[in-house]
Amino acid sequence: MSAVWIDNDPAPAGAPPSRDLKIERETHKLEKRLCRLMGQAIVDFNMIEEGDKVMVCLSGGKDSYGMLDILLKMQARAPINFSIVAVNLDQKQPGFPEHILPEYLTALGIPFHIENQDTYSIVKDKIAPGKTMCSLCSRLRRGILYRVADELGATKIALGHHRDDMLQTFFLNMFFGGKLKGMPPKLVSDDGKHIVIRPLAYVPEKDLIRWAEHKQFPIIPCTLCGSQENLQRKQVGAMLREWDKKHPGRIENMFSALQNVVPSHLADGTHYDFKGLKATGVASEDGDKAFDTEDFPAAPTLPGLQVVRL
Repeated sequence: MSAVWIDNDPAPAGAPPSRDLKIERETHKLEKRLCRLMGQAIVDFNMIEEGDKVMVCLSGGKDSYGMLDILLKMQARAPINFSIVAVNLDQKQPGFPEHILPEYLTALGIPFHIENQDTYSIVKDKIAPGKTMCSLCSRLRRGILYRVADELGATKIALGHHRDDMLQTFFLNMFFGGKLKGMPPKLVSDDGKHIVIRPLAYVPEKDLIRWAEHKQFPIIPCTLCGSQENLQRKQVGAMLREWDKKHPGRIENMFSALQNVVPSHLADGTHYDFKGLKATGVASEDGDKAFDTEDFPAAPTLPGLQVVRL
């Protein structure tokens, strides 16, 4: 059943006689990759089940447009039946082009709901000039979207965070919060009533950028916080992009690390009983491997390179 979610069919065969055909084939490969990565995430984390009504949160940015677009493709070929409703929260930011999303969604022919709430004024009133607005804005949005999900009868809430967002959150928590904590692909909401999913969990941002350019989505910039260039998230994002440029494969390995946690080799006593450890005389997988040869892939500039990629 999962094979239908994860389609690995190759691009059409044949010699590329023209530049246009080459572009077409590259675009086809990109689409197949996006579908494969989303399908794999859905299967790995059981994100969508039979009869689900998935509320797709659409902000007007490239990520949420891409999520909706690929999720619609997955819906057409999925081994289960589920429905989609797109939801946009109009936060009443000055100059927000409120006609764009209704026109786009009407043209797609899918159910949608526009929720009008003036969170912009609240954030501007509560946050001092120059301070980061994201935290309060996010909390306000989250509460409203949970309420809308109840009203629409949605069983899953889909957010457009991608692989790079998840890594950024991990490093933000480590650098500035003192926690090994990230952005999970699936979670239960604070009130315990909703399941939140991130179908783009395996998708790199650079693929979404290319897909948005190909599809020519009517992107709506976030004027609320778009001018806050010194946000810690932007700084971490720039760091990750620089690493990806200079050290191919590093981003993939870091994301793989989020799925390969070894509590016995960290230092959190709430997740591993360090105090209760006793010598048993029986070999243990949690034993001291500090002096073993580490099984790391070589750096890209070294001989014998083997880069691990998703």
